[in-house]
Amino acid sequence: MKRLTALICALLLFSSVYAQSAEDSEDTEDKFSIEYRLNEPGDQYIKLGLMVTFPLNFGGSFPFYSDGKLSTGGAGYLGYHKFITDWLAAGVDVHFGYNPTIGENIFTYIPFIFTLTAQPTYKKFEFPASVGIGFAMESYLNRTYFPGFIANAQAGMFYRVSPSWSFGVDGDFKYMPQWYEDSEKNDYGLFASFSVAARYHF
Repeated sequence: MKRLTALICALLLFSSVYAQSAEDSEDTEDKFSIEYRLNEPGDQYIKLGLMVTFPLNFGGSFPFYSDGKLSTGGAGYLGYHKFITDWLAAGVDVHFGYNPTIGENIFTYIPFIFTLTAQPTYKKFEFPASVGIGFAMESYLNRTYFPGFIANAQAGMFYRVSPSWSFGVDGDFKYMPQWYEDSEKNDYGLFASFSVAARYHF
């Protein structure tokens, strides 16, 4: 009888210890469960893109030439961005753009744009929307305008094909004014662009 009582007590003690161990294990799993996110604060990416650029205002003297209107042009850009939170990033983009004129000359511009990007995500899809301001060097024939102000708004959609790479499309709008001491010479350029881009995440 004493042996049976001792055996029952031992079984009860073992069951209690096992149950407590299982609860502790569940608590630990809850505390240390891993939640995967596409982006975390401190993550960075480099962005490369090619774009087609459409001038929206065709008249006036912009950009300091007198032989007519701008035609559709192109640009390439390179950007570096770093996430401040898991959805907000700050960075800088450098563009290298051109637009021919109907007079068969070329207007070129190199803007440096400082940006803030909000990026909601859905599964592996990312939807960046950026606003930025900066300065540009603008050239036409033998004349250069620097520093020119530039404001930019951009939105796009990307697909993360791997932890390191995403590919997608962007649309953007640029405002590029030219201001002079003689305010009658002031003018502005409005441009819309469509681009395909790749981003390297690290």
